[in-house]
Amino acid sequence: MMDFSFSEEQELLRKTVRQFVDKEIMPYIKTWDEQQHFEASILRRLAELGLMGVCIPEAYGGSGMDYNALAIVCEELERGDTAFRTAVSVHTGLNSMTLLQWGNEQQKQKYLIPQAKGEKVGAFGLTEPNAGSDVAAMQTTAIRQGDDYILNGSKTWISLCDVADHVLVFAYTDKSKKHHGISAFIVERQWEGFSSKAIKGKLGIRAGNTGELFFENVKVPKENLLGEEGEGFKIAMSALDNGRFTVAAGACGTIMACLEASVQYCHERATFGKEIGRHQLVQQMIAKMEAGLQQSRLLVYRAGWLKNQGKRNTRETSLAKWQACDYALEAANDAVQIHGAYGFSNEYPVERYLRNAKAPVIYEGTREIHTIMQGEYVLGYRQDKPLSKNLPAWPFVEAAEHSMN
Repeated sequence: MMDFSFSEEQELLRKTVRQFVDKEIMPYIKTWDEQQHFEASILRRLAELGLMGVCIPEAYGGSGMDYNALAIVCEELERGDTAFRTAVSVHTGLNSMTLLQWGNEQQKQKYLIPQAKGEKVGAFGLTEPNAGSDVAAMQTTAIRQGDDYILNGSKTWISLCDVADHVLVFAYTDKSKKHHGISAFIVERQWEGFSSKAIKGKLGIRAGNTGELFFENVKVPKENLLGEEGEGFKIAMSALDNGRFTVAAGACGTIMACLEASVQYCHERATFGKEIGRHQLVQQMIAKMEAGLQQSRLLVYRAGWLKNQGKRNTRETSLAKWQACDYALEAANDAVQIHGAYGFSNEYPVERYLRNAKAPVIYEGTREIHTIMQGEYVLGYRQDKPLSKNLPAWPFVEAAEHSMN
């Protein structure tokens, strides 16, 4: 049975993150956005609050909360700015949760624990210049030589590119097998041949660190192979179930931010002798935001509930990501319209919300990819098979017991 109420712990979490955003992000985000500056100290302060591993078991350095707690964190962070939700999405959703699901005990001890504690930062390297939605088009290779793999290639549009200590990198170990020849590796920044370069001039999420990764004969020990050879595509898709979940939750934060800014402006601005909130067409836009927020939350928390049960949620997460991101973009567009000419200026935050809202419609599965997925599910062309490894159900009793044995 699904329970839509939040626990006292979750309500306290939301309050804590909201206060953090109001104090540590809101007063500075306009400047950081203008300067295209990623304030890395925010990650350290999030770690101090236990938010870099909020849904990772305590046995592995995390806070041990459930997956909807992660959704709450992402929603409230994106209310401040998409850049910091993106950082948590990548570090926790794409990297740490994937290590929790697929890593062996040695890998969890070496990499997951310091990441969950926020002592180290993790990133995710899948996209390439010519391989986005078409993952099989990737060119990066990892050739086995004795006890190592020699990694060559590049990745692009990688969040935390200059900040991450560890990156999950996907590469071909056998290109003749196409999807079944892709493998996943944990790669450390300090290894020789690893370099990165930030991308500037982005439409939105300018306060984020996004860029390229380069690998020139990087020697990766065989112990850093995640899962088995050829499991990379399966690992990547399961990771995207987690990443898309956090993106959808973050989109709720954008809608919430647009709604809060628009309601405030509606009470401040008057036309034709009354507050603009009294005009029915403005009320219509406000009502659409509220409907979009509540519908998106329901889809997100449903997916989170499935995660908490340890059940596969690819279909549900895809729907949540698609719809929430579309609602967020529409809400941001309406927020600018409500603000009129002022919405076209950075005097108010809504123009930043609009710029930021576009990227999530593209990354971690474009709107078009999710539309196709949902159509194929309904028509019966697509069916999810059980994964060989699932995220542990919450509460994390088994993980804790395993660690103590």
